[in-house]
Amino acid sequence: MFTIEHDFDATVITLVDEGSTHLQEDLTIQAFEDCVTIEQLDARKDEVQKITLSLTQLRDLAAALDLPEGVYQLRPQTQG
Repeated sequence: MFTIEHDFDATVITLVDEGSTHLQEDLTIQAFEDCVTIEQLDARKDEVQKITLSLTQLRDLAAALDLPEGVYQLRPQTQG
């Protein structure tokens, strides 16, 4: 299950783990104009862990999800 909310300066997506065992804490993704943050509660430490991705890193991650093992560099498409 997931939710999507549109705030003033970000789109917020919350992913809820609905598996049967070894459930993870909810994952919150916030998409801003210049970056994307991912937050998840670390229950062992009782603190939120946060990762910030640039838009370039996010683009590369999206591309990597559909590629086989290897090393890649995305290049802008040329019009011609």
